[in-house]
Amino acid sequence: MFSRRTDWKLSPNRFTQAQRELRATGREVLDLTISNPTRAELHYDAETILRALVNPQAMDYDPQPKGLRSAREAVAGYYGKQHNDIDPESIVLTTSTSEGYSYVFRLLCNVEDEILVPKPSYPLFEFLADLQDVKLVPYPLLYDHGWQIDFPSLYKAVNHRTRAVVVVHPNNPTGSFVADKERSALNQFCREYNLDLVADEVFLDYAHDGASRATFADNREALTFTLSGLSKISGLPQMKLAWIVTGGTDEQVSTALARLEVIADTYLSMNAPIQLAAPALLEQRHSVQPLVLDRVRANLSELDRGLAKHKTCRRLEVEAGWYAVLRVPVTQSDEDLAIEILRKHSVLVHPGHFYDFPNDGYLIVSLITPVQDFRKGIAKVLELLDP
Repeated sequence: MFSRRTDWKLSPNRFTQAQRELRATGREVLDLTISNPTRAELHYDAETILRALVNPQAMDYDPQPKGLRSAREAVAGYYGKQHNDIDPESIVLTTSTSEGYSYVFRLLCNVEDEILVPKPSYPLFEFLADLQDVKLVPYPLLYDHGWQIDFPSLYKAVNHRTRAVVVVHPNNPTGSFVADKERSALNQFCREYNLDLVADEVFLDYAHDGASRATFADNREALTFTLSGLSKISGLPQMKLAWIVTGGTDEQVSTALARLEVIADTYLSMNAPIQLAAPALLEQRHSVQPLVLDRVRANLSELDRGLAKHKTCRRLEVEAGWYAVLRVPVTQSDEDLAIEILRKHSVLVHPGHFYDFPNDGYLIVSLITPVQDFRKGIAKVLELLDP
């Protein structure tokens, strides 16, 4: 009755079941996995955001496959102010980066073609690939006083069915940027094997040192599709606006955009009110990003203070983003440990295997958790890990 591509295990895993059981008791849970900024007790300019959605032009249906020019110009303006000039015509608007991935996978891959993806990273890719009949092949990120791409493994992973390499810049949850020398090596790799680059940059603006990092959106050394959106840039995941920026040689970009435009037109353009509000919603980044970074830095400092008293645990280096990776003693599986923390102390953390860490000994915590909750929660976690 149903397709093989949706033949997923739909029953809740043990970790999810433990959460449901605990919440059913009515006990307060300290959630150190928060990913939704709208529920992280951050202050938003609600009046300005809501006013931007009231525009009489939204009553007119103007289906532009790549998105309204005014919205694409707003996105190009974001890159021009914070990074480099981008042609609005190279931008295709989507409702989410997930939809952007779907467009790009459809553009590049036939059934059972392969995409190289980093490991560890967030678990979204597997479902998107299943839905597009694409096979994912992981390449490892190695940790040695910071994270690096394992290029020998990348070269071993490529074959005649490989179509593209995904990079997450900065990665989630490792918080590691693609270094300039790695970018050059990736471009060389793609030219050597006639591959394309797919760069996920949703956390690009959240470098913990406040310094701007180079974007892949202006990469011309390989055909490159750069994905981002309002969800992280302005902390507005409910305002469904994302985009694909296509870069490369003029010929590559022209050919890719012609095909992307047909894909986008087939699915019909995204909703008008959000597109018309795009300039105002992108401006919200100027007020939201400092709040998020202040929260992240405060929680990182709290985490480091706690870890200084506990010799068996440490956090791995993190450059950007909203998460921290804890290296913990391996006394049981990460899932069993996360369940034990939840049941004994009512604190929710993620086990490393959720993000495809290759072995046990990793926990992931959110750094946008409200500071008081983070302080109490991490103290309980460390008490259990290193009494």
